[in-house]
Amino acid sequence: MSRLIAPSILSADFNRLGIDIEMLNQSEADYIHLDVMDGVFVPNISFGIPVIQHVNKIATKPLDVHLMIVEPDKFIEPFVNAGASILTVHYEACPHLHRTVQLIKSNGAKASVCLNPHTPVSVLEDIISELDMVLLMSVNPGFGGQSFIENTYKKVRQLKALIVDKNPDCLIEVDGGVNSETAKKLFDAGADVLVAGSFVFNSENPTDTIGKLKLV
Repeated sequence: MSRLIAPSILSADFNRLGIDIEMLNQSEADYIHLDVMDGVFVPNISFGIPVIQHVNKIATKPLDVHLMIVEPDKFIEPFVNAGASILTVHYEACPHLHRTVQLIKSNGAKASVCLNPHTPVSVLEDIISELDMVLLMSVNPGFGGQSFIENTYKKVRQLKALIVDKNPDCLIEVDGGVNSETAKKLFDAGADVLVAGSFVFNSENPTDTIGKLKLV
């Protein structure tokens, strides 16, 4: 089992974003997580392609881009060209999910699918063999700093069983409410990658916090 950390720059200080990216470059972070919100699929607007292009200029870690948007197919090629190494789309936003996954792969990125808290793991049974990663939301998407949804541990275990059976190379990522307590339980349940935003960037020493999350 992997123990990977993907700090989310949604919680970074955008007045000093370059400094924070350099900090992540020097840290034990494995990915840099970027949350793209359109104000339609989720009730918030964050940032888009220009910010990712600028982050990509200085980042030395792979960019893990999470598209919380409607009609993501229209933007897959531009986001990959902007620097996305891993591109996550929402199951709930993709009526033709297999086609979307193939589009991500054909553009040279790893394909990941996200499930909202209310969406059961079973919906991925027919697509799991095609995926590089599955992202489970442990809060309702749209805002940082929310409380962790306890049912997530059960979903991680269910997803792990599906992955072991059909695609052992697929990673499990969890986003929302990650701290030292939930991180340990999530890793123990079978998660591979944890997205941490406010817990990292609001700490006194973000670099130290990232390192400690990998050791919980």
